[in-house]
Amino acid sequence: MPLKKSPTVYDVAAHAGVSIATVSRVLRGPDKVAAGTRERVLSAVQELEYIPNASARGLAGRRTGVLGLLIPGHDIPATSHGRTATAATVEFLDDHDNSHTGFLRNRYFEQLVQGAEAAAWRDGYALLIAAGTSVSRDVMLRDLTGRVDGLVVVSRTVPDELIERAAHSVPLVLVAGDLPGTTDSVRVDNRGGMSALARYILRVKPPGPVIYLAGPPNSPDAAARELGFRDAIAAHPDRWHSALAEFTWEGGHGAIVDQLRTEAPGAVIGANDQSALGALAALQEAGILVPEDCVVTGFDGIDEARYSRPGLTTVRQPMTDLGVHAVDVLLRRIAHPDAEPHDLQLPVDVLLRDSSGRRKPD
Repeated sequence: MPLKKSPTVYDVAAHAGVSIATVSRVLRGPDKVAAGTRERVLSAVQELEYIPNASARGLAGRRTGVLGLLIPGHDIPATSHGRTATAATVEFLDDHDNSHTGFLRNRYFEQLVQGAEAAAWRDGYALLIAAGTSVSRDVMLRDLTGRVDGLVVVSRTVPDELIERAAHSVPLVLVAGDLPGTTDSVRVDNRGGMSALARYILRVKPPGPVIYLAGPPNSPDAAARELGFRDAIAAHPDRWHSALAEFTWEGGHGAIVDQLRTEAPGAVIGANDQSALGALAALQEAGILVPEDCVVTGFDGIDEARYSRPGLTTVRQPMTDLGVHAVDVLLRRIAHPDAEPHDLQLPVDVLLRDSSGRRKPD
């Protein structure tokens, strides 16, 4: 059977009795077109089973209708061991120690993507998401730059100098970082949020040293949060030290296992929720009561923090809103390419839960 000829934008325009420019506006930003016209165009699209051709749109209007989002990726080792499935190849693995869990998803990026995707779709754009591995991020950045109308890049995904270079070729917004005078940026108040949380914890913690679970050394978020912690601890007499936890459950768990070989802490303050949850597990495995013997806190506000036992006190950053605002700022940059770079900082709040006890802030 011969393939049915695909309808074109001209067919849709003729069917709806509008211009092709109006069809394009409806498909790219339906809220910007009068309701009656929008309904006629969308009805024609549905009746004709029209599928927009992104390549053709790009050639005609020098736009692709696509925004890019570049997030850090991971080099994930193969886990199949070369086996193929048969009726007798289902294995039972002892995973009580989490040794077979494999790659852990990063909830921060999941919610960021959700916000960016919703905002892009709202304005008639598709969102192209890429997560480069350590050997291909610069290649991926160059490739994305030629495929999209604008690009959102999460800090640390590629080196700053590559981001600055890309910003000369495509409208670009940096998330969770800041390159003053170079690019638009969207971030949260990491320093203020951590400082407020740590000051509270220092007032309510049981006796014992404070352990700060630091994030990756090259992360702007981690650096700002550590500054906030140091702001709070500077005038406090409690003993404390920092342990590198790399924003991971394993890092937080391992740091507390090491700490317990010498002395039980009175407080564990994680630079993110995942490291704090790892610390919470290590304390529970050692029979240390939380919050009676030690209080534990995190930063981010991921769902797992709410469902842990006890519930994890954390600084909630608006992760979905980060994605929404990043796309909004990017669209403004596309519309006004010569405007001065804009740095948007979003507020955070502290969610008090059982891991820090029941005392309310003064």
